[in-house]
This record gives sequence, structure tokens and C-alpha cells, in this order.
Amino acid sequence: MTTVVRTIHITRKARRKRVVLGPEAPKAELPGRVPRVARLMALAIKYDRLIQKGVVADLSELARLCRVTQPRMTQIMNLLHLAPDIQEQILYLPASSKGRDAITERDLRPIAATASWSQQRAAWLAL
Repeated sequence: MTTVVRTIHITRKARRKRVVLGPEAPKAELPGRVPRVARLMALAIKYDRLIQKGVVADLSELARLCRVTQPRMTQIMNLLHLAPDIQEQILYLPASSKGRDAITERDLRPIAATASWSQQRAAWLAL
């Protein structure tokens, strides 16, 4: 009689058991998550296009459709007041692996309130 000894790893995914044979279970590498401020920047650009095309009438209607308050929608749309190069840098921020994001929308509010793009760039570099 022959006995075979082998390590078996059982993982569970979507209510199904999956058997993985081998010395070690494969380690899933999570790529990280997109920073929230980058998602908000992308939404602001998308919402602006919807308003320009006439799909939605104004910010109040957009806020109702998105189920947020009108002041919050204004905060999101104020990201469009940033200099174009800052907007691009926000969209391409590196993924966050764990913990809080380094830059938040609240950090960008005073920068977006500044009218001069050169002053915005200086404040962005200081951030």
C-alpha cells in the first residue's frame, strides 16, 4: 500500500469551495485603491460634461440625482477651479494600499478658492 502526503489549501470564494494543491496557497496581491480625491475629481469632470450637454439642468438637479446635498455637490464641482495641471496630478495620484489618503478634498478647498493658478501651484507644492 502506498501513501501520498500532500498539502491542500482550501479557499472560499463566492460561497464555493475551491481546492488549491501545492506547497503554499497563492498570495493575492491587492493593487490598492484609487484615492477618494481622484474619484471626486473624475466625477466633477463627468458632472460638468453632463451639465454642458444639457442632460441635467443644474447643480441642484444633479445633487438630487446623486443623493447628496447641494452644498456637497458644490464642493465637488469646485475642484474644477483648480489649475489643469493640478487636476491631472490629482487624477493620477498613486493607489493607496492602506490607511488614510494623503490628500483629501478638504485640503484642496483653500487651493481651489484661490483665483491665481500660479498661487494654486505654489500651494499644491506646499501640500
